[in-house]
Amino acid sequence: MMKRLFDFLVSLIALILLAPVIALVAWKIRKNLGSPVLFRQTRPGLNGKPFEMVKFRSMKDAVDQQGNSLPDSERMTPFGDKLRSSSLDELPGLWNVFKGDMSLVGPRPLLVQYLPLYNKEQARRHDARPGITGWAQINGRNAISWEEKFELDVWYVDNRNLWLDIKILFLTVKKVFVKEGISADGHVTIEPFTGSQHQGNNQS
Repeated sequence: MMKRLFDFLVSLIALILLAPVIALVAWKIRKNLGSPVLFRQTRPGLNGKPFEMVKFRSMKDAVDQQGNSLPDSERMTPFGDKLRSSSLDELPGLWNVFKGDMSLVGPRPLLVQYLPLYNKEQARRHDARPGITGWAQINGRNAISWEEKFELDVWYVDNRNLWLDIKILFLTVKKVFVKEGISADGHVTIEPFTGSQHQGNNQS
């Protein structure tokens, strides 16, 4: 109850105070990347229930001759890279927090197609609402392995409390200024998750 109330009040205040920034970023995206301004995608939320996550678009909608999206490295622009490194692309996520689909702090919402790839322990990351930032984000973000990231997510699920959330939020601000762990080595973002190395623990 306290966590949800905290999320609701902070997201409401942030949406009001940051409205001019959100409008300016939207205008910049429209000017540099065109429409749409927002990136919308279905992601798994609490208990794996799907919801529509919104972010500011940071990549071009470039496709190959078959209509498939080009790799991130070919769709990313210098403007989009700056948008991601500043974390301004996450601002629309405050609306997801306000609605209750997400929390300010929690395991990051990943792709729906990853759901059957988790082992039982990794799947516990969905026992909490996904967050705009999280324990894994301040401890390596995209520069650590998937297994390390999931271990940190599950640790947060088992140890979450309001004071830990406040600590993570302050450390997130620091990480944004330092710009650590934005990308994995050799990738614009992070390589796709293809399954746990410990397949014996996979869910049926």
